[in-house]
Amino acid sequence: MSEAINNLNNALGSAMSVRPDVGGFPILVEILRQAGVTRNIWHLPSCQSIYLTTRGNVVIQMPPLVTGNADIPAFDRDAVIRAIRTDQEGKSTFPEFLKAAWDAGVIRYEVEFEKHYVICFGVSGDEYREDYPVVDVPAM
Repeated sequence: MSEAINNLNNALGSAMSVRPDVGGFPILVEILRQAGVTRNIWHLPSCQSIYLTTRGNVVIQMPPLVTGNADIPAFDRDAVIRAIRTDQEGKSTFPEFLKAAWDAGVIRYEVEFEKHYVICFGVSGDEYREDYPVVDVPAM
C-alpha cells in the first residue's frame, strides 16, 4: 500500500472516530485537510471518490448506486439542499445521502478543502454551491 493510501486511511479513521453524527462534515474535512487532502471529487452514480492529496492521489470505489442503463434524474436544487440538510442533521447514513443526492440530479460533487466549499453538479450544467464553516480541530 502506498504512503498516500496509508495516510488517507489513517486520516479517515481518525476523522470517523471523532466526527459527531450531527454537523460532523466540517470536522471530517478539517482532519483530512490537516492530513494533506486538498480536494475530493465524488462521481455519482458510480460512487467513485477521488482524493487529491499532497502525498499522491487516491481513488476509492464504493458499490454503485445503479447498474446497467438508468435515466439521469433532473437537477432539483431544493432536493439537493434537503439531502444535505438531512445529512447535516444526522438523519441519514452516508450511502443514503449519496442516493438522495443522485435522486436530486447530482452527478458529481467536489469538496475544496482549502476554500471550504462543496459544489454539486447536474448533467446539464446546473450546480449548487455551499460553503461550510471552518472549525478548529487539534492536529491528529
